Amino acid sequence: MTPSPKTFENLPEEKRRRVLDEATVEFAEHGYHQASVNRIVDRLGIAKGSLFKYFGNKQGLFEHLFGRAVAGFKKPLKEIRDTSGLTFFERIERSLVAGCRFVEDHPQLYRIYLKMLFNENFPLRERFLGEIRGAHAKYLRRLIEDGIQAGQLPADLDTDTAVFTLHAVMDRFFQDHAVPPLDGEPSEPAALPDKARSLAEFLRRGLAATPSQE
Repeated sequence: MTPSPKTFENLPEEKRRRVLDEATVEFAEHGYHQASVNRIVDRLGIAKGSLFKYFGNKQGLFEHLFGRAVAGFKKPLKEIRDTSGLTFFERIERSLVAGCRFVEDHPQLYRIYLKMLFNENFPLRERFLGEIRGAHAKYLRRLIEDGIQAGQLPADLDTDTAVFTLHAVMDRFFQDHAVPPLDGEPSEPAALPDKARSLAEFLRRGLAATPSQE
């Protein structure tokens, strides 16, 4: 039987949401290898053949789930990128907040990402992480190039190094927001905008051009 994700997309929204929600919980709690299609369909009360008709197998289901997650993460970033009148560092600040809000809204998806990040045996790990990092790097590179053109970043800034640094900082910022810290009290959700603003200001002082001292 040839899988048909398009057929799945034609299902009622509520049914699609239930399937993806149950699949997300299963992968988040058990990882990829131990995730069970049988448990998913038992909780849904449907036949296993229904999922196979839509996705082919467990990998197809995960790939569909992963694709939707990446698209959901990229959407608010695109809106930030396309909003006129913002400086480079305002876009970084908003990106930090948007990423954390996505984590808050989709905690199980983020658990899957962390399992993938720290488990070398996760199937297709290089492909999936490469797609995530590639999309984020493309986004950051566009912001950096626009920032240089606007005179908000040094003209001679090493773009590759800046992309690498910003990705690392932002990824760690999201992890800190999602995972209870080991070295202090968890921050209140209301403090997120202030933390994002503080980090963006720190980056501004470290990355932006400064007058030469003569």
